[in-house]
Amino acid sequence: MKNNFSQRKQSILSKEDKSSRGKWDEKIVKLCDKINSFEEYYTTSSCSGRVVIMIDQDKKESDLFLKVWHDLISLSQLREELKEIDKDSVKFKQKQDQRSSICPNLVKFKQEPCILHIDCRTIDDAKRLLDKARLAGWKKSGIISLGERIIVELNGTDKLEFPIMKSGKILVGEDFLEVIVEKSNDNLKKSWSKIGKLKNLF
Repeated sequence: MKNNFSQRKQSILSKEDKSSRGKWDEKIVKLCDKINSFEEYYTTSSCSGRVVIMIDQDKKESDLFLKVWHDLISLSQLREELKEIDKDSVKFKQKQDQRSSICPNLVKFKQEPCILHIDCRTIDDAKRLLDKARLAGWKKSGIISLGERIIVELNGTDKLEFPIMKSGKILVGEDFLEVIVEKSNDNLKKSWSKIGKLKNLF
């Protein structure tokens, strides 16, 4: 098992990044590097937190994402992006046949917290990792796979998700958009703080 783990780690870390971004988030890469420097662990996926505008449908597909930010957003950025997603927008029309039968025309706003998946050599290594993560504020964390591979998922808890447009019409007013931006940015900063705290505990 020891040799298999080492071989998997070498194989995974040597492969090209196949994420939609094609690279690690700048704000989490130092934590990933720190974790990967230990023989007991290697990271398999990560995100430092993001803001997403996407078509709401039951079947999850990568091309449902209309806009993704991995940094703080401004009210003007959000407003301009929403203006582009109206009934006549080209990119919205391109999704017409893929939308949910329950919520056709519905677009949602999501602010997602940091997330990290880590392959651990042993169950004891996984437990030690979880202890550190909880001390750093990653409260929604646990072991999600046992057996040949022991995978720990670390999750932040600060997030937002709700419908923001329907049939090309923005469902909320300017005051609410301001609140969305402020709260999303505050949540992202909390995620980045958790990342820093966990790095310092290794």
